[in-house]
Amino acid sequence: MQKRGLGKNGLHVSAIGLGCMGLSYGYGPATDIQEATALIRRAFERGVTFFDTAEAYGPYKNEELLGEALAPFREEVVIATKFGFNFDTSGGQSGMNSRPEQIRAVADQALKRLKTDVIDLFYQHRVDPDVPIEDVAGTVKALIAEGKVRHFGLSEAGVQTIRRAHAVQPVAALQSEYSLWWREPEHEILPVLEELGIGFVPFSPLGKGFLTGAISETTTFDSEDFRNIAPRFSQEARKANQTLVDLLAEIAACKNATSAQVALAWLLAQKTWIVPIPGTTKLYRLEENIRAAEVELTAEDLGNIESALATIKVEGDRYPAHLQARVNR
Repeated sequence: MQKRGLGKNGLHVSAIGLGCMGLSYGYGPATDIQEATALIRRAFERGVTFFDTAEAYGPYKNEELLGEALAPFREEVVIATKFGFNFDTSGGQSGMNSRPEQIRAVADQALKRLKTDVIDLFYQHRVDPDVPIEDVAGTVKALIAEGKVRHFGLSEAGVQTIRRAHAVQPVAALQSEYSLWWREPEHEILPVLEELGIGFVPFSPLGKGFLTGAISETTTFDSEDFRNIAPRFSQEARKANQTLVDLLAEIAACKNATSAQVALAWLLAQKTWIVPIPGTTKLYRLEENIRAAEVELTAEDLGNIESALATIKVEGDRYPAHLQARVNR
């Protein structure tokens, strides 16, 4: 698989990465450890070198899974993980925490769980309104100087936060949601990233599965699935948004590809420094997503997609109100 650069400090990764959250958290029961390990290792065999996790996924279990699965080829991959939350005794999030001492503690714990001596990319998971971003960036800068971290990243941060952090410690990558059904980053975020030389890592590049065409208004989700509380996944919103899925299916048929592959190819075509991280628990979906890097969309294809999208209004917020407040700070 082709490589792409994130930031200007030599961080190069596969054009498509693997978002590992869903193997342990967020979409129902965790995947069997052996199956999850096999999937992660198959991704590496197929050329994926960029793996995304976080202490919050489980919590902790996803980092432990990656540490074990990637150990045989640790030096050949890039592992991204995140800090920024407290957890209660039941494992639930109990508020944000990006205080310097917390960042340091999380780094040390993550190194052990990941079975490594350095974190390749260390993201602030969400911007903490109680801790100046300069303090956060300064702490990660110190960790980089100490050899515990290689690169600094932000997730769902707003423009001014990105600028302030970057002035203290260069930001290699911003991770935020971006896809054919969530294009908000195009307005302010992408121009700033291009100006500053920061890479972009879209999570949920397939709209949490919706853009694959496998979800309809009649689909039911596991009781532990996050999509049960996401307004965009209400039955009414799914019915209204089916128009976008139908459009993708038409384009995919013309390209001899799948809807998911077109959605990922569209992201890759936007900028050379964009690296999507689709997640999956299924080997056949993994293969499908990886082959999206081979789908070429011409300027005419992209123009046709743009014209068609202009006639479609996506319905529903992506987060409930209490979670939406955490993004673009």
